[in-house]
Amino acid sequence: MHTEDVSVRYRDLDLWPTADVVAALLEQQLAAVAVVRAAAPALAAAVEAAIAALAGGSGRLIYVGAGTSGRLAVQDGVELLPTFGWPETRLVTLMAGGSQALLRSVEAAEDDAAAVRRQLQDLVIGPGDVVIAVAASGTTPFAVAAAAAARAAGAVAIGLANNAPAPLLDAATHAIALPTGAEVVAGSTRLAAGTAQKAALNALSTAIMVGLGHTYGNLMVDVAARNAKLEERRVAMLQRIVAVDRAAALAALQAAGGHVKTAALLARGDDLTTARTRLAHKGGRLRAALAELG
Repeated sequence: MHTEDVSVRYRDLDLWPTADVVAALLEQQLAAVAVVRAAAPALAAAVEAAIAALAGGSGRLIYVGAGTSGRLAVQDGVELLPTFGWPETRLVTLMAGGSQALLRSVEAAEDDAAAVRRQLQDLVIGPGDVVIAVAASGTTPFAVAAAAAARAAGAVAIGLANNAPAPLLDAATHAIALPTGAEVVAGSTRLAAGTAQKAALNALSTAIMVGLGHTYGNLMVDVAARNAKLEERRVAMLQRIVAVDRAAALAALQAAGGHVKTAALLARGDDLTTARTRLAHKGGRLRAALAELG
């Protein structure tokens, strides 16, 4: 596995000046992002498949991983709730070793393929679901078994790995190869491999949310306002979408229970029932709902 190779270039790293160590680490982070850029066509294909599966309104996004890869996957998943209003009932995170492994290593958990098969069987996954399995090595049994089980069940199985070829990429219906190569610090795949995974997951999940109508233009109109900063952000978004003053925006948001999309339709003249019905008929897509109003 190239992610485990020992680079001759950095063999005397502990003797380097601090500035050179930092420069080498940052240089490799930039190279990792370039690797993700090369994977853009594969990412786009995976996004389109995920959108098609999830558009039915009941399928789930299921993130799977172990160790650093699992933590990055879980982080990406949980941030979809406050950012895009993704329903908690449609998000599942399967971390090898359970939630305790988010904070400390659980030895051998990544080798327990049977555990993830049981978990996915209990979830009764099917064609409406999307499973995103992540593993730097591409060989982690927990992640490979998840992708294989998802594919067998007819779900969209997306595999991200930093080595190619790799069993995880073979098991997935959509393989995202992120070959970041040897690390500056040998084998520490939380570095370049982790950067590539984070960037790829960001692009993957955000593009899925855009495709499912959770944005209006580049505004995250399904944001869940849970603090003063986000409250202000909702007001600003609404004023960008419809030409209303602050007082009108606040009144519309209050009437809409804080939901920006509904508030926009209220500000354009709908009553609450009509606004909610219109959005539902348009699959939650605000642009389509506003276009219907003329």
